Amino acid sequence: MSQPSRVLPSLQSIKSLPPTFRTTGDQTPDFVEKQRDLKLRSTDVNGSSSAENGALVEEVSEEVVQVYTGESGLFNEDLAYSRKGESLEGRPSIADEGVESVPLAFPSISLSSRERRWSDTTPYASKKKLQSWFQLPNGHWELGKIITSSGTESVISLPDGQVLKVKEESLVQANPDILDGVDDLMQLSYLNEPSVLYNLHYRYSQNMIYTKAGPVLVAINPFKIVPLYGTDYIEAYKRKAIESPHVYAIADTAIREMIRDEVNQSIIISGESGAGKTETAKIAMQYLAALGGGSGIEYEILKTNPILEAFGNAKTLRNNNSSRFGKLIEIHFSETGKISGANIQTFLLEKSRVVQCNEGERSYHIFYQLCAGAPPSLRGKLNLRNAEDYKYLRQSNCYSIAGVNDAEEFRIVVEALDVVHISKGDQESVFAMLAAVLWLGNISFAVIDNDNHVQAVEDEGLLNVAKLIGCNIEDLQLTLSTRKMKVRNDKIVQKLTLSQAMDARDALAKSIYACLFDWLVEQINRSLQVGKRRTGRSISILDIYGFESFNRNSFEQFCINYANERLQQHFNRHLFKLEQEEYIQDGIDWAKVEFEDNQDCLNLFEKRPLGLLSLLDEESTFPNGTDLTFANKLKQHLSSNSCFKEERDQAFTVCHYAGEVSYNTTGFLEKNRDLLHLDSIQLLSSCTCHLPQIFASLMLTQSEKPIVGPLHKSGGADSQKLSVGTKFKGQLFQLMQRLESTTPHFIRCIKPNNLQSPELYEQGLVLQQLRCCGVLEVVRISRSGFPTRMSHQKFAKRYGFLLLENVASQDPLSVSVAILHQFNILPEMYQVGYTKLFFRTGQIGVLEDTRNRTLHGILRVQSCFRGYQVRCSLNDFRGGITTLQSFIRGDKIRKAFAALLQRHRAAVVIQKWIKAVYARNRAKAISDASIVIQSVIRGWLVRRCSGNIGFLKSLDMKTNGSGEVLVKSSFLADLQRRVLKAEAALRVKEEENDILHQRLQQYESRWSEYEMKMKSMEEVWQKQMRSLQSSLSIAKKSLAIDDSERNSDASVNASDERDYSWEVGTNHKRQESNGTRSMSAGLSVVSRLAEEFEQRSQVFGDDAKFLVEVKSGQVEASLNPDQELRRLKQMFEAWKKDYGTRLRETKVILNKLGSEDGALDKMKKKWWGRRNSTRVT
Repeated sequence: MSQPSRVLPSLQSIKSLPPTFRTTGDQTPDFVEKQRDLKLRSTDVNGSSSAENGALVEEVSEEVVQVYTGESGLFNEDLAYSRKGESLEGRPSIADEGVESVPLAFPSISLSSRERRWSDTTPYASKKKLQSWFQLPNGHWELGKIITSSGTESVISLPDGQVLKVKEESLVQANPDILDGVDDLMQLSYLNEPSVLYNLHYRYSQNMIYTKAGPVLVAINPFKIVPLYGTDYIEAYKRKAIESPHVYAIADTAIREMIRDEVNQSIIISGESGAGKTETAKIAMQYLAALGGGSGIEYEILKTNPILEAFGNAKTLRNNNSSRFGKLIEIHFSETGKISGANIQTFLLEKSRVVQCNEGERSYHIFYQLCAGAPPSLRGKLNLRNAEDYKYLRQSNCYSIAGVNDAEEFRIVVEALDVVHISKGDQESVFAMLAAVLWLGNISFAVIDNDNHVQAVEDEGLLNVAKLIGCNIEDLQLTLSTRKMKVRNDKIVQKLTLSQAMDARDALAKSIYACLFDWLVEQINRSLQVGKRRTGRSISILDIYGFESFNRNSFEQFCINYANERLQQHFNRHLFKLEQEEYIQDGIDWAKVEFEDNQDCLNLFEKRPLGLLSLLDEESTFPNGTDLTFANKLKQHLSSNSCFKEERDQAFTVCHYAGEVSYNTTGFLEKNRDLLHLDSIQLLSSCTCHLPQIFASLMLTQSEKPIVGPLHKSGGADSQKLSVGTKFKGQLFQLMQRLESTTPHFIRCIKPNNLQSPELYEQGLVLQQLRCCGVLEVVRISRSGFPTRMSHQKFAKRYGFLLLENVASQDPLSVSVAILHQFNILPEMYQVGYTKLFFRTGQIGVLEDTRNRTLHGILRVQSCFRGYQVRCSLNDFRGGITTLQSFIRGDKIRKAFAALLQRHRAAVVIQKWIKAVYARNRAKAISDASIVIQSVIRGWLVRRCSGNIGFLKSLDMKTNGSGEVLVKSSFLADLQRRVLKAEAALRVKEEENDILHQRLQQYESRWSEYEMKMKSMEEVWQKQMRSLQSSLSIAKKSLAIDDSERNSDASVNASDERDYSWEVGTNHKRQESNGTRSMSAGLSVVSRLAEEFEQRSQVFGDDAKFLVEVKSGQVEASLNPDQELRRLKQMFEAWKKDYGTRLRETKVILNKLGSEDGALDKMKKKWWGRRNSTRVT
């Protein structure tokens, strides 16, 4: 069997290949090269991915960048459609029993990629039959090339070069290359599992994590930050500039349909744990806040996410931020589409995580954030330690999450608490309750008797708990160590064993944390409440825990998976059941699509009286009921159910829609009862802190709701409490009723791998999730069904005006049919039902576009006509106003002109009279002045010329005289001007002289004052000098007299001293010599003082004289004499004081020397008396 060497074109266009593929040489066969290029299209159904496959998927993103950018930054078709292969060395064979291996040999071909691509002339119809998906016995899907077909068998070539002969029915058709990476699975020509897997993988490798599956959005968790969010994307989806699938598009559709149809909407986000539901919910809230923001309430809504995540999320083995509770956020909108408030409802918080964590997991984030980020002041108040110091937190040996800063997260939580208006005092109380829960785990117990009864040890844990919740230490110790029971009318105090005491301690810790969580949600709802702004329009976002299956599954996984079953039923009901039921009821031609229904599994949970929940509640009410008896009861009553399987010991298995899950009944009854004894509630009510009191009142309120059936013997209010399973079931039913009243929008989150690693795509895991959520069935129904429907009345009312002829008298059905015929909508694109019209996807859009264009045209015509009418009216109005203004302004101007004319005439008259008065007064003044001048001049002339009267007798002389008078008159005027100038200059000089005279008087007065001061100072100095001189003279005289006396006495008594007795002779000589030396020293001191006095007197006198000369101007010097004089005086006073002190000291010394001389004289006189008496005798 030989084949041509030309490469088949159907195998040339595989786009997303790993960058590890390399060309081994130029002689590699082209066909084998192309076969290897198809390796990426292989799909692992069983979810088994080798290290090689993992590495391949991790490198896909780099190859995609190369494909779409190349070297020029543009899309490179050659890179996308032509890849080089890798070596066949080391490749294992995939031959198996029942599959015939046909080895083929192919010659080498050296055509380039571009030549191979453009030389392909094979028709497309034959090309699409050349490649198909083939499932190998080990579960892998491989994209193979059909070489030949004969009858029911075909020969295919696999990507690894293996050639197999297979049956025709085992092949699954593959889509053409042009459909690779379509954004809606409905566009695939062949809808099958390998094609869907490949399309999702292709988009995921290019960071396109969102794909449409009919009405459902499929979101694959990228486990990394992708550039698909932010303000720019929000604006783009708001303007409809982007049509690609996105959470923003779902949220935009929800808010537009809410405003258009006035129907509440809901966005239901589902998926396994770790699939990204929480992040998807936050992204949807971000878009709604951006579109409906403006009042500020949207910021508070977004800030609730850090709070709820800190208190309700934890790290599990499969998810670092797993939601351990369910939440429904109902966002209310005003009539204008703005957010007016919100309300949050929570479901089934996993309380057991507070006291127990598996290896490698963490408790709730807030505990670690508090220990890492609390400020020193808060740490001191709460006596906080590190997370490793608390028993509740160190059970799992996991204290941190890679890439997460708990201290920074704590700061964000505190900021969010401020935003939602929780006061600082309440925040400290919240943190105190968290610290109390942690310290409760550190409380230890000691055995006190032989019956293993224990008592709480009064250690650091007990003291801190009592301090934080505000209770008495003895009361807390008694509550944890004993239990009060009421038997008939008597109260019995029962001591607890170690296990019972630890259960009581853990129950108290779980209850405090659960009540704290509910209280926080209540405070947030108060901050976000709608009040009077409520309009009834809302969008609900459901973010609830995903399906979970661990090695050991307990009561929490039991409730979580039950909730997911109920949500899956809602999904099935909306997309499958209601869809098909509506088709059948309206009588349209419809081929029923089979889908996976989980109603049997729901019946297993909810059926009465032999459902899982009913049997659990029944066993919980029995006093002697245990986990083992509960497991046996399940096996006894449910073994015949197809969704139930028996297991060994205390285990059972449930066949969920997502797969089988085995549950261990250990702890089922205790967790379902959720017991907290009345003693613990009373302890909380007696605390001084307000939060424990609120918790106690809440517990007492809940415990007052009785249940039907026998009560288990536990005593107190806790026996009347609803079981956890019953409450959770009621919450789910309420949730479903609320969702049923809304238009749902589904988002299915897919987890690509269990390692939480980016760019790793485990096809088996993805395929399992796609099967569980029924994505393929949804696409089939959407493609074969009629997703758009509208009643006849609404359709006729909405589009009836588009008809060319009047059909107002016809019935709505006739109008609807006429519309369909007018717009040439093909019969296969719609169905006419009894009450509604059903359209396939995209058909109603044509009518909407036509309607919008028509309405837009009508509005344009109306706007033009109304504008014309308004402009005409405006012109008429302006004309009337202009005429009226002209009349009014003319009348006003005429009146103003008449008044102005009158004022002008009056002003002219007034000016005439005033100017006349001014002219007369000036003329009179000139005349008077002229007369005065003339009189003066004439008088002067007359006086001057009175001596020469004889000349006046003759006429000629008169004439000459008159000429002479005229000459002398001009000369006289010149002289008068000079006299006036001289007088003015004299007056100026006199004024200057007066000023100089005054300054001279001032200088003289000041000089006299200085002279007086200098004289007084000289007198003072002279007096002081004279006193000093007199003192010195007196001192000299006294010293001279004493010296002379001593000398005379020495000469007279010299002989007598030589005869003096030996007793006093020695002393006398020594004293005499000392006195002589002292006297000489005193004389030298006095002489030095006298010399210093003379020198200082001379210096001070010279300085004073110099300053006086400078002051008087006799000597020029660049100094201030007054200042220097004051300084000289200060120096003199200081020297005088010092000199007087030394003089007094010298005087004292001299007086002392004089007293010593007096004593010596007395001794001499006494000696002379004794001597004379001796002589007389």
